[in-house]
Amino acid sequence: MSSIFISLLGIYIFIVMGYIAKMSFKEQIDDKTITLLNVYFLQVFLTFWGLLLHPVDITLLYAPSIYFIIVLIALFISALFAKKLFQDKKEYSIAMVAAIIGNTGNLGIPINIAIFGEQSIPYTTVVNLVNVFVVYVIGVFYYSRGSFDTKTSLKNILKLPILWAAILAIGLSIVGYKPSEVVLKTLMMGAYASMTMQLFLFGIYLYGTKVRNLNKRLIAWVLSFKFIVLPLIAFVILYNIELDTMVKGIIFIELMMPLAVANVNLASLYDCSPKVVTALVFFSSVLFLGVIFVAVKILELFPSL
Repeated sequence: MSSIFISLLGIYIFIVMGYIAKMSFKEQIDDKTITLLNVYFLQVFLTFWGLLLHPVDITLLYAPSIYFIIVLIALFISALFAKKLFQDKKEYSIAMVAAIIGNTGNLGIPINIAIFGEQSIPYTTVVNLVNVFVVYVIGVFYYSRGSFDTKTSLKNILKLPILWAAILAIGLSIVGYKPSEVVLKTLMMGAYASMTMQLFLFGIYLYGTKVRNLNKRLIAWVLSFKFIVLPLIAFVILYNIELDTMVKGIIFIELMMPLAVANVNLASLYDCSPKVVTALVFFSSVLFLGVIFVAVKILELFPSL
């Protein structure tokens, strides 16, 4: 369990640094510029590095397909209620998509290694691959809908270089391309810069976010959906299918990850109440410190094959 705390601590350090930076320099730090640099440039490196670091094994795609099906079912259930609960366009967009965009990469992979060991890496890699498309297709569409019409939102999906970088990286991996050590180091530099900038941006938006101004119904909806409804859907499906117990556990833990900082990036990029989304990411991250240990206990309920 100590390894889980260490994994979390390394992430929160950069969030605190971003908060202190914004508190110290105020308007001298331009949030939008950081978002644009990260989303349009550095995250391309992160995408290539993440997808080329470990070869994509198409024989492992059954696990992420179950993950994707659970996400789609959750999205459908969310659609049944969110429209009635939230009349504001931006709040509706956040309510629809925030809970399903979890931190499956930067946090999910090390947490699963801490729980299941390094044998989890091939599965967490392909699950994270699916989550990339969830973020940059479903996520972009809904966050964009907070400020734009449907047609523009669909165009915004195609404008993001990350989506095309992911498709190219997958293609290269499938045909057997193995980047040289020099190429990997270059990609890794950009990837770590992107991850650090994401966490800094989270801290920057966290500064000045006033809890009393937030819609309490929206907070309750997103957090309860994230840590109650989504895990319940996942448990029911995973319990009733034939799949290796470890793989079930990996999928379940990945779905339990707190809201990804990518939510903040997209909310900032499309002006969809980024401070509200920042608060939701923060609250989910704090709750996760206790939820993860409950989730590990729930894993014991899955029947062994």
